[in-house]
Amino acid sequence: MEMYLAALKDLLMQSGFFALTQGNIIMIVVAFVLLYLAIGKGFEPLLLVPIAFGCLLVNLPLSGIWDEFNETTHTIGFLRSLYYGAEFEIYPILIFLGIGAMTDFAPLIANPITFLLGAAAQFGVFIAFIGANWLGN
Repeated sequence: MEMYLAALKDLLMQSGFFALTQGNIIMIVVAFVLLYLAIGKGFEPLLLVPIAFGCLLVNLPLSGIWDEFNETTHTIGFLRSLYYGAEFEIYPILIFLGIGAMTDFAPLIANPITFLLGAAAQFGVFIAFIGANWLGN
């Protein structure tokens, strides 16, 4: 019987329950409240579900999901690798590529004069970019 209790104690000590802090518990409760609001009540689910899920994943103890690059094992946490995409500004480029791929050209074909609106918008972007470079920002 003593062997089973020792094995159970080792299991609990290595499971992460003892690594939970008060802050982790509070944030896990916040994540579940946000999930309930998003899924159960329908309050902005496209916004709250990813926020709540990320909050839940980051606060799981000993999961390694937010770990930095480890030189010896050559591993990195999953959310840390996603953060690199935001840090090096990869996601805005992908978002604009996706928006461009989803563009519906039916209104443009039906009313070709609206092409001028798109051209004016692009002209405004280039003028703003050139002006910011000229001002040194």
